[in-house]
Amino acid sequence: MPITTLLTLYLIASIITFLVYAHDKSAAKHNRWRTKESTLHSLALLGGWAGALLAQKVLRHKSSKAAFQRVFWVTVVVNVAVIGWLMTTGMVKYA
Repeated sequence: MPITTLLTLYLIASIITFLVYAHDKSAAKHNRWRTKESTLHSLALLGGWAGALLAQKVLRHKSSKAAFQRVFWVTVVVNVAVIGWLMTTGMVKYA
């Protein structure tokens, strides 16, 4: 897979994740059905962690909950490690 394809997938995943965080923030404000934390973590693990991080900063959502943050950062490390491994095996190509 070319790196440009991977970056496009990351962008799409990040946009979707940001929107899910925004929806959950709105639901929290209006006492409506909330998105499960496991769903938010799964989206981050699947490549949407950049959008999640942006949402946490911009929307101030889930940014102060220590237990959530610990799991979130584990998902980031795992995702980056897997992508690094894929790059070293040649499954993701730089050009």
